[in-house]
Amino acid sequence: MADRWVGRVALVTGASVGIGAAIAKKLVSHGMKVVGCANNGVDKVKAISEELKSQNAPGLLHAVKCDVTKEDEILAMFAEIKEKFGGVDVCVNNAGLGFDCPLMSGKTEHWRHMLEVNVLALAICTRESLNQMAERGVDDGHIFHLNSTSGHRVVGSGFYCGTKYMVTAMTEGLRQELRNKKSNIRITSISPGMVKTEFSIRMRGEEKGNEIYSRMKNLEADDIANSLIHALHAPPHCQIHDIIMRPTEQRS
Repeated sequence: MADRWVGRVALVTGASVGIGAAIAKKLVSHGMKVVGCANNGVDKVKAISEELKSQNAPGLLHAVKCDVTKEDEILAMFAEIKEKFGGVDVCVNNAGLGFDCPLMSGKTEHWRHMLEVNVLALAICTRESLNQMAERGVDDGHIFHLNSTSGHRVVGSGFYCGTKYMVTAMTEGLRQELRNKKSNIRITSISPGMVKTEFSIRMRGEEKGNEIYSRMKNLEADDIANSLIHALHAPPHCQIHDIIMRPTEQRS
């Protein structure tokens, strides 16, 4: 990765498992100082940090406990980042979740939780990252939204897809806001199809989730991390705005 990112600071939300963990590891391997946040899984982030230290990775991973459904905890996390590292240069909005709750019969609490994590937390983390960049005069930062192919077509849970369509709209909306301010900060949405992580198991249960994964050769978390590195590595004048990636066998 370009030397300009070595030693700089990245925030990765939902960094304890799956795509978030893979991205955190990849950024550390390229010499970045990574703040990995998780709520119930913060001990897993700490374990990954120790593993990376034992491997003499060129960067570092700092674990922070944060429930991204609570704005006060997000703001406290950003205060800690500012105190310990100066501020964010790269924000990876990876935290996301889904429930198997149809529009005709779903639970309001599930819909609200998806909005809080998939949409509001993403917006708050993006805003606070941009504020920290502005405070330090950083004009080459990068915001990443971990989106989904469900942000581009509707298959399965309509409400979950709705939250991801919001991410698609917010990505373009932010791009336009940044251009209007003549900012060189870049924004990239990465929309994976089926990735073999804990996501489908958490959404549909172990038996159904594993059955879904057995239907094809899925993407791996590292595939998504590598795509993020590709976008981050692009020269400053080149914005890779929207990456949509699927398993070769995936139909929709």
